[in-house]
Amino acid sequence: MTTPTAELAAFLRTRRERLDPRDFGLPPRRRTPGLRREDVAELAGISVDYVVRLEQARGLRPSADVVEALAEALRLGPDERAYLFDLTRQRPRDDGELATTATPPLARLVTDLSPLPAMLLNHRYDVLAWNAEMARLLVDFGTLPPSRRNAMWLCLMHPRVREFYVDRETVVREGIAHLRAAWAAHPDDRALTGLIAELTTGNAEFARLWAERDVKVNGRGRKVVRHPEAGVLTVQFETLRPVQDPDQLLVIHRAADERSRAALDRLTRAAAPASAPTP
Repeated sequence: MTTPTAELAAFLRTRRERLDPRDFGLPPRRRTPGLRREDVAELAGISVDYVVRLEQARGLRPSADVVEALAEALRLGPDERAYLFDLTRQRPRDDGELATTATPPLARLVTDLSPLPAMLLNHRYDVLAWNAEMARLLVDFGTLPPSRRNAMWLCLMHPRVREFYVDRETVVREGIAHLRAAWAAHPDDRALTGLIAELTTGNAEFARLWAERDVKVNGRGRKVVRHPEAGVLTVQFETLRPVQDPDQLLVIHRAADERSRAALDRLTRAAAPASAPTP
């Protein structure tokens, strides 16, 4: 696993190389892609030597003003900008303990959301709580060892869940982008670092997409799933972050159309309450 300083260097390089000089009124480069370091330095109002040292991971810690100038120069999106601030330690950090178990009121809320499939995750995508409908839709988390109740690991490694999403690469790509943002925000989380290292060395798909350095947290959308009993159905998901427990994520699923609603209703009616965790 790389260090934040090395990741900052690589992230700046990749974002610079993705930019089209013509968008800045500059002639296109024939041999190498993107902007030159000199171009970024001029756009950000800093020295070329400073940009070089940042991209060579030479231990610099830029100020918030410099980070903002780099974000503007590189035309970073909101998630990429937040990632850059996390890498440079310029965003205020929450000093509270990281969530490893579900907060009891949130665990009860997950149960109360039935018949909507719902689960509670932490920043690592560890599944902390779930209701019977969620277990019926995805996988019975209660049958898994706690160390394998991780949504990212399941999507990549669990035989059933690997085939669950029709647009599998998009789901994996979005999950990896979330983990990258979480790692920048929690660089001292050894469990998260260990998970990323395990997946990088043990799964070629993860390693390939992790190296692309996408950073985009998607908390709402649709997923087409292939359920072994209900068939193909489309679900909408919504991710909520509780104000009092910001390290926990409440994910709620609903059917996206009438056909999917009928299939999901049949599925969730068969959900056994015993599958849900005890708060």
